[in-house]
Amino acid sequence: MSFTVAIIGRPNVGKSTLFNRLVGKKLALVDDTPGVTRDRREGEASIGNLKFKVIDTAGLEEKFDDSLEARMRRQTEIALEEADVALMLIDARIGITPLDKHFAGWLRKSKTPVILVANKCEGKAGMPGLMESFSLGLGEPIALSAEHGEGMAELFDVLLPFEKQEADEDAEEEEKPLQLAIVGRPNAGKSTLVNYLIGEDRMLTGPEAGVTRDSIAVEWTYEGRAVKLVDTAGLRKKARVQQKLEKLSVADSLRVIRMAEVVVLLIDGEESFEKQDLTIAAHVIEEGRALVIAVNKWDTVKDRQGALKLIRDRLSISLPQVRGVPVITISALSGRGVDRLMPAVMEVYDLWNTRISTARLNRWLEVMLEQHPPPMAKGRRLKIRYMTQVKARPPTFSLFMSSRGELPESYLRYLVNGLRTDFNLPAVPIRIFPRTGKNPYVDKG
Repeated sequence: MSFTVAIIGRPNVGKSTLFNRLVGKKLALVDDTPGVTRDRREGEASIGNLKFKVIDTAGLEEKFDDSLEARMRRQTEIALEEADVALMLIDARIGITPLDKHFAGWLRKSKTPVILVANKCEGKAGMPGLMESFSLGLGEPIALSAEHGEGMAELFDVLLPFEKQEADEDAEEEEKPLQLAIVGRPNAGKSTLVNYLIGEDRMLTGPEAGVTRDSIAVEWTYEGRAVKLVDTAGLRKKARVQQKLEKLSVADSLRVIRMAEVVVLLIDGEESFEKQDLTIAAHVIEEGRALVIAVNKWDTVKDRQGALKLIRDRLSISLPQVRGVPVITISALSGRGVDRLMPAVMEVYDLWNTRISTARLNRWLEVMLEQHPPPMAKGRRLKIRYMTQVKARPPTFSLFMSSRGELPESYLRYLVNGLRTDFNLPAVPIRIFPRTGKNPYVDKG
């Protein structure tokens, strides 16, 4: 299993029910009687294609002596130490109890990341407890019903980043190669660039457009960091893609973009910045990848200042959602300027992985709301209560609103631009998803 999840909470909040739901079997005994689970129970869990190890723990009780309850608590502490992430369950129908508050304080001091889960949210009865759980200081809760299987998609979203990070982030940085794709129009020099980077004629090159048909992956190391470098077929305009083989090549290139972490869009400096280049760049952003633009054959460009200004102007007009994309001028054939490409790639990769703490994010949000309050909707001002980052790669945020009404795109752009400026996030997509205070299960009984 790629990472470990511990389910933690006071007795009888539904930990074993969630455990059974995640492992797909009734491995853990479930009963309304508190304290049924005493030992740590482990299982192989999955949500969709996300697989991980899950640990069911005994209900937390405030005992520190040699009693059975204290030994059960110690087992839970061990599970927390072993886990990459913990799910703290509360019973939304009962609401927040003093014991919930006590253990939330304990979990806030833990080194293990904690996700707050408000269980038993089916129907209207869980709504007050869901709203009240914000007071625990553990971020935005996931509304869930372990018994009915509701809210599992949201749980998948918040657990997904831990699969990519693996259990040890430092080890992952060393072991898992950075997925880097080189894309662009035919004959921009993609294969020549790959050959120069790896220091050998690995890719077939030539003056003819479309020499590369398959996406070719090369294992490479840059300054001690493993990189999976993928050369792709040239991406033409759709109207020009006629032959079946070329259609397959283009589809393969688009698949590579989806699998990449950073994409280098290579532009032919002799042909300037065409509409097709913008189309490719927009596709990279839509897929949520980090983007670097490299202008090739720069040594043959006569009006360099004018060409660079044209590229930057077109980017600012056509792709304002990713201001600050690095533009590196190179010659793949001679190697001039190529030494600046990989530092730019590593920089945007780090930005793409950015995580902002909930406390810092909400201090920033308070200032943004004071400077520019949300607009009115149906005679009432929209209320934004809370913001949290739900994942990185790219940075993605949930905006919790306590009043109904759709937040205009212009206001979302205001927040995105603020995040980009105040947290120094150029060149990467930023996503914000507004969520209203309406219980998502209110119509499901």
